[in-house]
Amino acid sequence: MFSKACEYGIKAIIYIATQSLDGKRVKIGDVVENSGSPAAFTGKVLGTLTKHNIVHSLTGPNGGFYIDPAQMKRIKASDIVFAIDGDSIYNGCGLGLAECDSTDPCPIHDRFVKVRNELKKILETTTVYDLAIGLKSGKTTLVR
Repeated sequence: MFSKACEYGIKAIIYIATQSLDGKRVKIGDVVENSGSPAAFTGKVLGTLTKHNIVHSLTGPNGGFYIDPAQMKRIKASDIVFAIDGDSIYNGCGLGLAECDSTDPCPIHDRFVKVRNELKKILETTTVYDLAIGLKSGKTTLVR
């Protein structure tokens, strides 16, 4: 459902958030190593997320990527998805047809609308903080 760039962005943000909770800034190499994302994609995606003020970066020897812990509670998973993929996940056809709507539906249109609405609800009610706490507690994982 998400583009590869979006998947990498979500994983990178979760990792950065876990480190930020401990007051640490992380280098891109650390993000790549701990999120399982390729370096080229990760750099580009983090650049996009920085422009959208989802993650912050500082240059220099003590620099790196970080997210303010208070901000984590306001950033929704939907903010990350929108920054990288736009709103196509909420509007696109489940079969990838160029045009699909209730007046001219694809074979799975009605079922996919329900899935898409549920996904939107999940993304809009899940914060970066929620995701980071799940990883820090060991209940979830980023890399297998």
